[in-house]
Amino acid sequence: MTPAAKAFDLALLFAALSDRTRLRLLNLMDGREVCVCYFVEILGQSQPKISRHLAYLRRAGVVAARREGKWMHYRIVPPTHAGAARILREAIEVVREEKAMKADLARLGKACGAPQRSSALEGAPLPVLVEALGCTAC
Repeated sequence: MTPAAKAFDLALLFAALSDRTRLRLLNLMDGREVCVCYFVEILGQSQPKISRHLAYLRRAGVVAARREGKWMHYRIVPPTHAGAARILREAIEVVREEKAMKADLARLGKACGAPQRSSALEGAPLPVLVEALGCTAC
């Protein structure tokens, strides 16, 4: 086992996965990098609340952030611990099948493709597929 794998906090991962909002965020980020403004719009929660959940996911080591001007973008990063990476992948695959999670993805698609996006999304960069970023680890 590598030192990075030993250092991974599995209990923190399970705690991160124990919250429905965080599962919804992971579902929306699966395979893509998403600006925080889309999370606010899709989940109907305040930006500070969404940011706290994203910070929790970052502390758990499963989400990375990137700033582009005033926009913050988030994407999933697989844990270096092989078992933790499997747990994360399985959790995302399971929640993806839920009706509410499918509805979130449909709202994201609609928000991205709408000719008249809401004022909260005005000027916001569209979500980007992770492969388009050149991320080979994701």
